[in-house]
Amino acid sequence: MTPERYQRIRNMLAQRQTDLTVCLENVHKPHNVSAVVRTCDAIGIHKIHAIWEERYGIRRGTAMGSERWVGVDTHRNVGNAIRALKSNDMQVLVTHLSDKAVDFREVDYTRPTAILFGQEKYGATDDAIALCDQEIVIPMVGMVQSLNVSVAAALVLYEAQRQRQNAGMYNKQQLSEAECQRILFEGGYPVLAKVCKARDLPYPPIDGQGNIAADEGWWEKIQAHTNAVASLNA
Repeated sequence: MTPERYQRIRNMLAQRQTDLTVCLENVHKPHNVSAVVRTCDAIGIHKIHAIWEERYGIRRGTAMGSERWVGVDTHRNVGNAIRALKSNDMQVLVTHLSDKAVDFREVDYTRPTAILFGQEKYGATDDAIALCDQEIVIPMVGMVQSLNVSVAAALVLYEAQRQRQNAGMYNKQQLSEAECQRILFEGGYPVLAKVCKARDLPYPPIDGQGNIAADEGWWEKIQAHTNAVASLNA
């Protein structure tokens, strides 16, 4: 990993917002999921939540690599997902057109916040709406009453980013150093990260120049694995 790449990853990690997230309720079209993930990465979201059937998920490569930097917690049902979010003291918002909904720009996104977006055709389920703290709406004056889910997510999330930037929330690192070290190693040395996982080896620390600061014993174990793989392929 070059010092330039190390610094770029460090700058990204320093601005990650651990208390801002989205929850996708059965949003399953790959281009929509990927577009939401790309927006989340762009505004500094560290992890998203999703309620998916097993066959759905993020397809590698469709989010322009953003899926490598944005984690995903998958939940069996919307109740489990919202309970997990609220256990972290998050206000849970849901995009839904109703008399109870408020303009999405009226919400305070400097609070720990999760925004739930429902399935492309039918929107959020009744169960999700009942469990969320506030319904929000994007005002429209045309003939249609809804936007594509990825467009709606981008609008809401950039309002959240605007408020948080004004409040100086991007100036203080929220991620722990241990989490930063994990991401630096996996992002800077993906091949070696796979070896560590295969051999159940701990990740070594990354120094201030992006170099691996491992002892000789760790390198010997990596070399032994490399030699074993080479002999099998000979």
